[in-house]
Amino acid sequence: MKSWAVFKTADGWIGVLASEEGISRLTLPQSTAHQAQAMLGGAVAEAVYSSDQFTELGRRLAACLQGSPASFPEKLNLREATPFRRRVWKLTRQIPRGETRSYGWVARKVGRPGAARAVGGALAANPIPIIVPCHRVVGADGKPGGYAGGAAMKKRLLRREADAVRRELPATAP
Repeated sequence: MKSWAVFKTADGWIGVLASEEGISRLTLPQSTAHQAQAMLGGAVAEAVYSSDQFTELGRRLAACLQGSPASFPEKLNLREATPFRRRVWKLTRQIPRGETRSYGWVARKVGRPGAARAVGGALAANPIPIIVPCHRVVGADGKPGGYAGGAAMKKRLLRREADAVRRELPATAP
């Protein structure tokens, strides 16, 4: 059975859609709950609203959006994606918080050197942003590149993560 919910974070409303197979869709923060629900697509018509099921996930996503460490052990339902996209998304999940990698780096690591554009396409199709942190992939020149939430949101997420990681580092002795 599919279930869905929307929840409010400091950055806006996030929607989540899941089934027994795992999370299949997650929205970036939206201005309203209705917008977040709409971004989940027509599958919510076949799903049950269940905010209680996603309370802990919502808390961790809200923390992550602020740059704080958060783990996401939930199963992901990516079975409708191509094998290439799944490899890209799996690798992207391994990029440490506060760090970035280039589209070309991801392409090389998934065994497709020269396929940076295809990596960009896979990340643009990412149905589970934040948990699959596609915002951590940038151009070879360090520029943000595309992002479903817009360049400003991508920069804000990267800045928050980097700032939080810097605050967590032990102070060096004088």
